[in-house]
Amino acid sequence: MANNYQRIIIKIGSNVLTQSNGLPDAARISHLVDQVAAIKKTGKEVILVSSGAVASGRSLISIDERVNAVAARQLLASIGQVKLINTYAHLFDVYQMLCSQVLVTKEDFRDRMHYLNMKNCLEILLQHGVIPVVNENDVVSVTELMFTDNDELAGLIASMLNAQALIILSNVDGLYNGDPKSPESHVIEEIDGQTGNFASFVTSSRSSFGRGGMLTKSNMAQKVAQLGIAVHIGNGTRDNILTDILAGKAKHTKFIPSKNTSGKKKWIAHSQNFAKGVVQVNEGAKTVLTSAKATSLLPVGVTAIMADFQKGDIIKLVDESGKQIGVGIAEYGSDKARERIGQKKQRPLVHYDYLYLNA
Repeated sequence: MANNYQRIIIKIGSNVLTQSNGLPDAARISHLVDQVAAIKKTGKEVILVSSGAVASGRSLISIDERVNAVAARQLLASIGQVKLINTYAHLFDVYQMLCSQVLVTKEDFRDRMHYLNMKNCLEILLQHGVIPVVNENDVVSVTELMFTDNDELAGLIASMLNAQALIILSNVDGLYNGDPKSPESHVIEEIDGQTGNFASFVTSSRSSFGRGGMLTKSNMAQKVAQLGIAVHIGNGTRDNILTDILAGKAKHTKFIPSKNTSGKKKWIAHSQNFAKGVVQVNEGAKTVLTSAKATSLLPVGVTAIMADFQKGDIIKLVDESGKQIGVGIAEYGSDKARERIGQKKQRPLVHYDYLYLNA
């Protein structure tokens, strides 16, 4: 295989695993497992982020239409998750390979301790040659706390485990420069980390089974690529798609990775949703922070503390117009920070090593 990736996250969307009638596509799942087994046999580590629990549940039980949508989803996911993981276990068993189930919620990423706990769990599975099958725990996730979709979850896992590649399988060949149904449109084969707004050419229509459209995929893929991880978006309904992507033979979209970022910065980058405090900085500090030179945020550049925080909390940094320029870990609490606003020769509020700037 052409690529020298050692650790690969493979995200399989519900529109790949599900037939048009909403039931699981057994032949497709089996073929994907065959490819994963072939990749694993070359000595690579593979983590699957797999949708499909709700579809699996749908194949086992019929629900009265009067049951509300959230409860129906919980019921189907709870029953279906067992069937889904049994399906994977049975198919991997043919290759004498073990898989495991890892169910997560957004809360598992909320602080450094939870985050490291989950990272350690996945690392020990990989050390023992196990293929983790990760999915959002739809049984306890309620709408406000849910990931945007499994793409977001896959991006978090990829950066958490310092993977070299994330492969996202959807039911289209990649990112198009227009409407995929239009004969004039074609697949954009390579995107560098500097590409701006995808909304201009990516249609926002969502798949019939998945929660995330191509726009959320693109934005997430770019963020992951900026953290030093190659992202491939390909068509999971095509035969041998995984092995072909790795061999450089499949038509698909690749997001080229930027320079590598430290593990801590990767965590900070994905923790913006959990920011407690908000700190406003002046134009001078903004210019210095966003320059090529590595610098910490000093109190002299702070103009206001807009929301309280404690030492160790994730805080958002905003400019004078209120626009977010980055996130970081506070070296001390908001009380001390208020006392030191505008003062020179003070300890950094956010050290460079714990600062992640928006691209």
